[in-house]
Amino acid sequence: MLKKVLILCTGNSCRSIIAEALINSQFEGKVIAYSSGVSASGKVNPNAKKILQAKNIWSDDYHSKVIESVMHLSFDLVVTVCENANQTCPVFPGNTPVVHLGFDDPDGEGYEAFEICFEEIKNKLLPVIQTLVLKDKP
Repeated sequence: MLKKVLILCTGNSCRSIIAEALINSQFEGKVIAYSSGVSASGKVNPNAKKILQAKNIWSDDYHSKVIESVMHLSFDLVVTVCENANQTCPVFPGNTPVVHLGFDDPDGEGYEAFEICFEEIKNKLLPVIQTLVLKDKP
C-alpha cells in the first residue's frame, strides 16, 4: 500500500518542493510525497526548479499550493521543514505523526545554496522517511 507524506513549509517554493521531489524519486512505488505551504507563495523558486532539473527529478506537477488543497488527504507522516510551519502546523485527522526537520531557506541566495539545501534534505530527510514511514533501517 502506497504511503503518503506531506512536506510543509511556509511559502512552498523551495525546501518543500525539493523534499517532495526527492521523496518521490527515491521511494517511487512505496511513498508518494505532497508539499504545501502555510502561506503559499504561489510559485516555485527558479533555482529550486533548476536543481531538480539538474538531478533529473523535476516534474511539471510540482507547484506551490496552500495547505487547504491537501487537507482532505490522509497522511502517514507530516514533516515541517521550517520553524514557521512547525509553529503553525494544523492538526491532522487520525493522530497523524508530525516531525520537524529544519533546513536553511535558500530563497534569495545563489544557486550554490540550493545545491547545499538539496544535499541536506537528501541526507537528513530520506533516512527519516525510510525509518518512520517504511519502518526500515536506512
